[in-house]
Amino acid sequence: MANVVPSAANPDTAPAVSEAVRALAEADFGTVAQRFAGAGFAVALPAPGILQIKAADGRQRASVLVSVGVHGDETGPIEVVAHLLEALSRQAQSLAVNLMVCVGNLAAIRAGKRFIDADLNRMFRASRGSLADAAEAERADTLIAATSAFFADAGPVRWHLDLHTAIRPSLYPTFAIVPDLIADEGKTKLLHWLGEAGIGAVIMNPQSAGTYSYYSAEHHGAAASTVELGRVGTLGRNDLSLFADVARALDGLLRGAAPGAATVESHVFKVAQEIIKLSDDFRMAFDRATQNFTALKQGEEIARDGATVYVVRHAEELVVFPNPDVRVGLRAGLMVVRSS
Repeated sequence: MANVVPSAANPDTAPAVSEAVRALAEADFGTVAQRFAGAGFAVALPAPGILQIKAADGRQRASVLVSVGVHGDETGPIEVVAHLLEALSRQAQSLAVNLMVCVGNLAAIRAGKRFIDADLNRMFRASRGSLADAAEAERADTLIAATSAFFADAGPVRWHLDLHTAIRPSLYPTFAIVPDLIADEGKTKLLHWLGEAGIGAVIMNPQSAGTYSYYSAEHHGAAASTVELGRVGTLGRNDLSLFADVARALDGLLRGAAPGAATVESHVFKVAQEIIKLSDDFRMAFDRATQNFTALKQGEEIARDGATVYVVRHAEELVVFPNPDVRVGLRAGLMVVRSS
């Protein structure tokens, strides 16, 4: 198996962006697409930032969607996938799955921002309300169309790994959100892969917040997950040694390797309650330095929104994704409880 990420580097002295990373960040699949096509694969570029590679003879293989850059400032996964795809394209016959690589919010990546008008990862829903005219709405429609086409003739083994980095510190440096509606067999294999990838915590999510991974699970039967891999960083200056486990596990998945041993025992959580921002009066009861998975005790206040007060209902709940700056009507945080 090829080494798919460079050796560790000090972020303060990291080299300039490599050609492979630059190409992926700019949605330029030209070179890798040519390599896979030259190796006999059916290659398509249905829209900017989307690459699809399938077995030319139509034989049934696992179908894997890997997405990065759904938030434009989450650059670490872009670098990881760029190096992985570059290495794999040089050994193209090693690709053992039908693969779709998606670079999400191209405009936000160019601007170095999380989004342009609104969070793209809230757009994968039938009704977008006040977000219908946002720049990200059109991009979501493009991604939905390409995803539907990719999975339309796929066999039963379907994956979607949507790779992110978090905007705040976390007591679990890596964690994943997994739609609870995934079929048991796919869920079991996904949870094993997450352990192999070094993901320390898994949150089983019972309902959609309009995310890309939940869309793929709900509408296409994919074993899908939003995977949080550390902190937001500058393109070309991420310490890729921190991504080594997930890079190795992803490379193995794409090459059809047998599942490896888990590198961590993932702690599993379930959602206790969603904190929805109802108005501009919304205020959280803790400061912006609060880490993901910070524990609160029963009866403690979580947030206040006019006459609505959110409090901890269980003996202990942990807060994840607290963000008072979301738009009215969107989720401002999750409260989770440990299940295993």
